[in-house]
Amino acid sequence: MAHKLGFGCMRLPLAEAGNFAAVDIAEVERMVDAFLERGFTYFDTAYMYHDFRSEEVVRRALVERHPRHSFTLASKLPTMFLKTEADQQRIFDEQLAKCGVDYFDYYLLHSLNGTNYRTAQRLGSFDFAARMKSEGRIRHVGFSFHDSAELLDEILAAHPETEFVQLQINYLDWDNASIQSHRCYDVARRHGKPVIVMEPVKGGSLAQVPPAAERIFREVHPDRSTASWAIRYAASLDGVMMVLSGMSSMEQLLDNTEFMRDFRPLDQRERDAVAAAVGIINDSIAIPCTACRYCVEGCPQRIAIPDCFALYNADRQSVNHIFSIQQAYYDNLTQTHGRASECIGCRKCERICPQHLPIVDDLKRVAETFEKTR
Repeated sequence: MAHKLGFGCMRLPLAEAGNFAAVDIAEVERMVDAFLERGFTYFDTAYMYHDFRSEEVVRRALVERHPRHSFTLASKLPTMFLKTEADQQRIFDEQLAKCGVDYFDYYLLHSLNGTNYRTAQRLGSFDFAARMKSEGRIRHVGFSFHDSAELLDEILAAHPETEFVQLQINYLDWDNASIQSHRCYDVARRHGKPVIVMEPVKGGSLAQVPPAAERIFREVHPDRSTASWAIRYAASLDGVMMVLSGMSSMEQLLDNTEFMRDFRPLDQRERDAVAAAVGIINDSIAIPCTACRYCVEGCPQRIAIPDCFALYNADRQSVNHIFSIQQAYYDNLTQTHGRASECIGCRKCERICPQHLPIVDDLKRVAETFEKTR
């Protein structure tokens, strides 16, 4: 693959605002054509994207209009929807038909976390993918991942046949205590697995940073978009084979392909600019928790308070509130810890907090965000 930018088919342009099933096919066709014309080939879709329509859109906009050898296609086995072993073959065959292809270049077990990994183990999902590969219906097998570095290490140790890992990596989540981008990246590299990056612009939020952070970027590159910094940051990491961008407009696509067509890793001056911007963005965060974790041990409800706050802050910074990946991380967290709504208001945490945060009130905000009826 000559270029490191992949076309994520999760946030496609819509013909009708707010209706994710109503994709603007004509606009997607123009974007697909421009992407290929500029020398890029990698397209990433999944079973449930765009209300289960994304794979069909890929067939219409890409597969039916361009030779199969001219593009690389990735899709994913929806572990969160699997109930029986037979579901795997049924869904896989449906995906091939919806995409209009005989094989996937890359196929992933979708969104492994503690719960979905147990499902994959119970139903033999890794063996299923290996069988499809042996039949020539998959070229490369991997998984996307949203959980702790410890679990990632466990999965890769148990499944050395994994050829690549897809991780959420961006300059804001790099040191985030809950998302653990840096730690997960280090685990993948230690196992020698190439990394595909998802959420490099963090759902679009890193395309719209506070004015002071934007000024820092503009001083270095007056003509470069804010989003370009986020994508180049991810693409600059050793072992990253592909950076996915969920492009919603031709404008975004032309911008991304322009700076990635002649990709150069960040130099030291650019790295310094990103570090300064991270400081500014973090200062703008809603709950200024430093994750000292003094509050955690004494909590009678076992609420992982700093992790809840980190996810709340990340969600507040996101510009995409239709689909919040932070929700998935919150759901993971509450499998093993108390929910924010279970706070009994004893205020032991507030008495020990060095930042003097109104933790009880802040936990109510967390609960309103992540525990509303969905």
